[in-house]
Amino acid sequence: MSAVPQASTRRPIRDLPDELISQIAAGEVVERPASVVRELLDNALDAGCTQVAVRLAAGGVRQIVVEDDGCGIERDELALAVRRHATSKITTLDELEHVNTMGFRGEALAAVASVATLTLTSRAASAAHAWRLDARSGELQPAARAVGTTVEVRELFFNTPARRKFLKTDATELGHALEAVRRHALARADVNFSVWHDGRQVAHWRAGTPAQRWRDVLGAEVVDAALPLDETHGNVRLHGLVGTPQAARSRADAQYLYVNGRFVRDRLVAHAVRSAYEDVLHGQRQPVYALFIEIDPLRVDVNVHPTKIEVRFRDGREVHQAVRHAVENALAPSRAGGSLAPAAATAPPGPTPPPPAARSGTPVGALAPMQAPAQVSRTFGTQSRFDLREPPPSWRAAGARAPGFDADTPRTEVASDEPPYDNAAAWPLGRALAQLGGAYVLAENTHGLVIVDMHAAHERIVYERLKASLGTASLLEAQPLLIPAAFDATPQEMAAAQAHSSTLVQLGLELTPLSPRTLAVRSRPAALPGADVVELARSVLADLSAYDASSVVQRAQHDLLATMACHGAVRAHRSLTLPEMNALLREMERTERADHCNHGRPTWRQISLRELDALFLRGR
Repeated sequence: MSAVPQASTRRPIRDLPDELISQIAAGEVVERPASVVRELLDNALDAGCTQVAVRLAAGGVRQIVVEDDGCGIERDELALAVRRHATSKITTLDELEHVNTMGFRGEALAAVASVATLTLTSRAASAAHAWRLDARSGELQPAARAVGTTVEVRELFFNTPARRKFLKTDATELGHALEAVRRHALARADVNFSVWHDGRQVAHWRAGTPAQRWRDVLGAEVVDAALPLDETHGNVRLHGLVGTPQAARSRADAQYLYVNGRFVRDRLVAHAVRSAYEDVLHGQRQPVYALFIEIDPLRVDVNVHPTKIEVRFRDGREVHQAVRHAVENALAPSRAGGSLAPAAATAPPGPTPPPPAARSGTPVGALAPMQAPAQVSRTFGTQSRFDLREPPPSWRAAGARAPGFDADTPRTEVASDEPPYDNAAAWPLGRALAQLGGAYVLAENTHGLVIVDMHAAHERIVYERLKASLGTASLLEAQPLLIPAAFDATPQEMAAAQAHSSTLVQLGLELTPLSPRTLAVRSRPAALPGADVVELARSVLADLSAYDASSVVQRAQHDLLATMACHGAVRAHRSLTLPEMNALLREMERTERADHCNHGRPTWRQISLRELDALFLRGR
């Protein structure tokens, strides 16, 4: 039998002791040894150091020592340094709004001192020797060291055993501490970083150029598979690296974002990057990137979270658009048309392909000007440069039908003005040789064998043509529903439906309230006749609530076009002639993002002559 709960005794309101206040504040700043390392590195970099060493014991739980060669701290200021809200970084509200230092709260040392034993040793340039301060006792005594500061932290959470029990193994805590140093090292190539654990050096990054630092920190494999980025959009400058789709990972463990040199996590920017990759990443793969955003400090608020890992932009839409466009531009050039060009340039002279304008006929997947996506579904399969449904000449000559072709299938004549393919070096994807398994095109170039997934490749070509043909069309054709689909809506969905009614119309969706808690879908995009309209409406409303309306519209339009392109691309088991295969290869070389279809699957692979020789043990 359960006891009847008794009314709790009222407790009076009273001021908390300073020690308890410090514990609460420390809980927001110090979560694990890596938090201490991050805060101490911020102070070292603000002091103008050129070298910083981090020494750890037992993953940082037993000991953390951070030594730098910065400007040091004057003797009279050492006691102030470990007091809460004491800092040299800011003095007025105006300076807080213009803050350009890593630290500014004046809480780090005080928070660490409240949960660990902290000793501060520092020597200013004007001092004859260093001074050591025991943060717990306040004892100050002379010490020996060069100009700079050493902060030693021992027995983290010694006075809060319950919190110490939540720490992981030494190896796990060491990994988090190393990641904290890595984040700082990636942004500050001018500083020498070294990390020691239990007397053994585990990481060392020498000062150098940003490019070399990126290679040292991220690894040569990541950097070699990344694309450089350096663009300015309005008030936002972006530079850094974005990984190719081939470098994507299953986890988001190689994504580094910096705002004015500070490592941050921001959902807005993460969404912008993901949107730029949406046409080239397969499934739930995560892109690799190191992005550095430079923006006027007045346009970003860093005083959002005690750990300073979150920021708030004054104009989020501006930053979102800048990041998305910059990453899209970096990903646009494809290897099919660019990376193999140097090899072609060193090859013997040969015929070069005429410019697209010099060739007769309409390019692969090209479309007549369109006014609405519904027109696309009626036109995008009939105006290609070559008709991928056309049987090969041998079938035509015999008057028979190729397997898989209907007698009523419309046919167009294959263009006969293709230039001679005497030299595969003239084209990065080479000269078509044959068709394999009804799904792949085999081609030869100067590097060896190229294998092309013809459906994936043609799907990308048609998709890019569709996007270009859509142009400035602002409305997607809507199909009214005979019976409206009603569903229970959350307050957020109701608010989004009312606030973005015009945007929903652009997407071919008409939503009207039936009651304070019910929405009715009265029309859907005509290009998606089989879609679940309720799930589609919920998805769009969720995006409209979280992100910029214009980006939602564009992404929804592209999703519709992607569906059309998939259904309009050449299917497997369609026989192609050699001119048709070569036309497909040439269009791939001219199409942006041709390395992947719009679902993120690769469209072609290169097998080098060296790999082929290895298969047959040649040269062994």
